[in-house]
Amino acid sequence: MADGARTAPPDDLVQPFQIETMAAQGRLIRLGAAVCAVLDAHDYPDPVAELLAEALVIAAAPAGALQFDGVLTLQAKGAGPVNILVVDITSDGAMRGYAQFDRAAVADTETDGPRQQMPRLLGAGHLALTVDQEDITQRYQGIVALEGATLADCAHDYLRQSVQLDAVLKVAAARCAETGRWRAGGLMLQRLADKGAQHQSGDHDDAEEVWRRAVALLGSCTPGELVSPDLHPHDLLFRLFNQDGVRAFDSTALQMRCRCSRQRVESVLRSFPRAEIETMKDGDDVVVTCEFCNATYRFDPAAVETLYADAERDRKGESG
Repeated sequence: MADGARTAPPDDLVQPFQIETMAAQGRLIRLGAAVCAVLDAHDYPDPVAELLAEALVIAAAPAGALQFDGVLTLQAKGAGPVNILVVDITSDGAMRGYAQFDRAAVADTETDGPRQQMPRLLGAGHLALTVDQEDITQRYQGIVALEGATLADCAHDYLRQSVQLDAVLKVAAARCAETGRWRAGGLMLQRLADKGAQHQSGDHDDAEEVWRRAVALLGSCTPGELVSPDLHPHDLLFRLFNQDGVRAFDSTALQMRCRCSRQRVESVLRSFPRAEIETMKDGDDVVVTCEFCNATYRFDPAAVETLYADAERDRKGESG
């Protein structure tokens, strides 16, 4: 798999792979421009940016395992300086995210000692993963408490408790030393059924030993390797798992692509009472800002009156 001729490692992708012993399959996530596009939409302090970048990776990691056709949303709500963290990803690789936080409270945590994401930034709360599928009316949702030192710890608990996946997850996010731009990456390893395990010639390890070795090899991956813009995903997988053999499959592209639009905002506004719409005014205009991409939609008085007229016509049509 390693190929010294590669000069531009691919980025913003999910790389599925499988250990040749059939003990495990996994997904390697790499985010460069995509994570920057999400973070650049708002002025996030570094601890919040790191947390949101890791959430983007975590949302992308189980998406293939759940095999959905629609939107997967990861949401964390806590009582700490970061009270809401939301990330979603569509089945075609469009991702977005945002965080609500108290800037002064986040700054105060900078001197709190060792890095403990959950108690320091999010505090007590819960992590929820929701899957909305286009052709299925009922959605799936699983919830776990925010317990553990990091967001990855909470996601690991979620995978075991709510999805019942025997899986391990390693996540990293950091600014690139050369450019100052954010990068993020992660590896998820999922155990396969024991009956599929194969062993190398002369290797009599049982399936449990094969799985433990794969987990140990994943554990040897450093944060720097996960986020490196110069290390090809195939080369990283080869370094980690060549002892048992590893096979990479076609990757899936990821990009930051918000689903907001003026038409969507108009549809939402038409459903609001007039008194509530009046509270959104900035001067004479009604102004709506997308929490994800920070795009602003402005409606002058004439446009607002058109919305009221459309909403009234819709109500009459429904009652008639």
